[in-house]
Amino acid sequence: MNKLLIRTVVAASFAAATAPLVLAQSASSGAEGLRTEHRHGHGQRAMRLPSERVEARLAYLKTALKITDAQEAQWSGFADTLRQQARAADERFKTRHARRQERVKRSRPTAIERIEHRQARLAAAAERLNQMLIAAKPLYAALSPEQQQIADELFSRRGHRGFRHRG
Repeated sequence: MNKLLIRTVVAASFAAATAPLVLAQSASSGAEGLRTEHRHGHGQRAMRLPSERVEARLAYLKTALKITDAQEAQWSGFADTLRQQARAADERFKTRHARRQERVKRSRPTAIERIEHRQARLAAAAERLNQMLIAAKPLYAALSPEQQQIADELFSRRGHRGFRHRG
């Protein structure tokens, strides 16, 4: 009876000591799987196009900023700009994907071609940023000081890269 009691206590102690390790290991492998899935773009969220995400983002921003009826005209201009840029981003994504498929068939671009391509991308990004600024200024000016503080917070988060939300 004494041996049975000792064995039970030892087994229970061992189980209690190893349970957190087993749970931590399974949790970390699950988290690693999610990180790998996100990194490789295989998750459902990672594969969605910008135009599929923009309406949710706009709804969130409109609610968080508490846009009033008086501010609706400025909001509409801003929202339309975001929608237009999201559709254009979809096209860029599709074009890039098609180029990757073609790249397999042809040789790699030269250093000069890559620099020219980067220059074109940066010029297009500057133009998009200018469009965003043109749409955001009237909206920001129409916001109350409290709304401006919320906007400052929403649009300055590091993960959101300003007005451009990435997802």
